[in-house]
Amino acid sequence: METAEHIETLDEEGRLLARAAETAGTDAKVPTCPGWDVRDLLRHVGMVHRWATAFVAEGRMSYHPGDGLPELDGAELIAWFREGHGRLVGTLTGARPDVECWAFLPAPSPLAFWARRQAHETTVHRVDAESALAGTPGVIPAEFAVDGIEELLLGFHARGRSKMRSDTPRLLRVRATDAGRAWTVRVSQEPPVTERDGAGEADCELSGPAARLYLSLWNRLPFPSLTGDASLAALWRERSGITWS
Repeated sequence: METAEHIETLDEEGRLLARAAETAGTDAKVPTCPGWDVRDLLRHVGMVHRWATAFVAEGRMSYHPGDGLPELDGAELIAWFREGHGRLVGTLTGARPDVECWAFLPAPSPLAFWARRQAHETTVHRVDAESALAGTPGVIPAEFAVDGIEELLLGFHARGRSKMRSDTPRLLRVRATDAGRAWTVRVSQEPPVTERDGAGEADCELSGPAARLYLSLWNRLPFPSLTGDASLAALWRERSGITWS
């Protein structure tokens, strides 16, 4: 996907997140994030949006932590979230394509990295906000879901800090049935190695529509279909949590 498409998705997903949060109310529980209510969700995503904006807007070349969570609540918190989301979209839209700043996953450019990362961050948390309404999450296009699966498997879990490890080497297959795409994840005592390949035997295969797999791999939904060794899928649930930097 192109950077402009990621920014457009970020814009729309942030608006949907705010709308769902406003409808649910900040006291509503977020089933997909146990222990959180909508208030926690808005504070977290709003902080992350501001954190990302600072790298691009100020050209920061090294990691720095976010500025912390606000004490706002209710309508003031929702307005604060919308303001930060709008600032992020505006910053990415107006940034030079060759802007230099810190990034933490491989990408064609820092701008491409931040646009993609924030589009997926906001989409997953939009689904969280919608879960507080106890309805069906809005649509996630298959192309975008595939892009997110690749960011997760080939980006986050290729890093040394991935906790997805196994004493015995094992193969996890992920197959998006509506997109004609598959990935094989080699899990061992080292960081996982993912190949864009669906051939050969695997210890466990997770398959289904790309959007369902995307949310399942982010531990938001059950796996749509599982064949083979279920303990490998359980290992994913246990150890696939992400740290950003």
